[in-house]
Amino acid sequence: MPQTKLPKVGTTIFTVMSQLAAEHGAINLGQGFPDFPVPQRLVDELDKAMRAGHNQYSMMTGIPALRRAIADKTERVYGVRPDENAEITVTSGATEAIFNAIHAVVREGEEVIVLDPCYDCYEPAIDLAGARAVHIPLDPVTFAPDWNQVRAAITPKTRMLMINSPHNPSGAMLGVDDMNTVADILRDTGIWLLSDEVYEHIVFDGARHESALRYPELRERAFVISSFGKTYHCTGWKVGYCIAPPALSAEFRKVHQYNVFCTFHPAQHAFAAMIDAEPEHYEQLGAFYAAKRDRFREQLLQTKLKPLPVPGGYFQLVDYSAVSDLDDVEFCRWLTIEKGVTAIPLSPFYETPPAGQRLARLCFAKNDATMDAAIERLMRL
Repeated sequence: MPQTKLPKVGTTIFTVMSQLAAEHGAINLGQGFPDFPVPQRLVDELDKAMRAGHNQYSMMTGIPALRRAIADKTERVYGVRPDENAEITVTSGATEAIFNAIHAVVREGEEVIVLDPCYDCYEPAIDLAGARAVHIPLDPVTFAPDWNQVRAAITPKTRMLMINSPHNPSGAMLGVDDMNTVADILRDTGIWLLSDEVYEHIVFDGARHESALRYPELRERAFVISSFGKTYHCTGWKVGYCIAPPALSAEFRKVHQYNVFCTFHPAQHAFAAMIDAEPEHYEQLGAFYAAKRDRFREQLLQTKLKPLPVPGGYFQLVDYSAVSDLDDVEFCRWLTIEKGVTAIPLSPFYETPPAGQRLARLCFAKNDATMDAAIERLMRL
């Protein structure tokens, strides 16, 4: 057997829990995918594109119509227009974009600062680059960053800082002060920023998503990553994009070119048409999910699970300490097998989980019938 390059990696917790859900007939509120239809226009435009013959390789950077639509949308939402030829690259999902960005600029022996809990694809990409992930814990209650700890973790080897807002798994969001502090920390350094913004349009309660693109000082050193799958309810299409300055995009594209080369061609035509024709979809996405969040929260208050605040994203953290003293992995297994509802434990998102933390993640990107059936089972806890 060859020596593994990823000694800490097994099957992801998302796959493990989804398989367990299937085996036991559980309602799967674990993996973050919607169970309702994609917008009809998107389906129609995909069909139209395939019938029109757009079934071969696309341009490596993404078709011009989609890159133009992304530039229009970015200008509309964030007040800045990226160069559609030099600064926008269409990717096979946000995960590919994250991998490309890390491998574009991070070299062997360098360090990347990540904020725990963080999404599970971050560290393997860092490891494969021959670098080291430096984990800084977020507040275990509010999931706010301690920027003094981040500042203290910087060494001559630090090459990148990774941030994620709205945050997976907590839904916490970075505010104006956070972004200004990040700019201050990175000023006069050679450290790049990776801003994972896949839930950018799923924000609640009148809040504004503070994209790195809004901040000129950050924009010039950032890879900003977005996901059509999250915005348009089509996670299985695996299409996202990265906006970065020309020099960073050039390095990003070198990796992208030899990773996947290009992305699902007919879907690119569909997204270009959808963005142009129905901007109200992404503009109203926060309100769409806020209704689901509020309905689910009201239902959860009738159970023994305690829902935490959800400022953004489509995940609800619950404190299960009134139900069980099991650790989170064993609790989620028990909940799936014995109670028929699947959640995701938080500990796999950490290098060192907080002692005694009793939190699980539930996804509310589901139709009402799914959520009602899950609540009926959770009422029996």
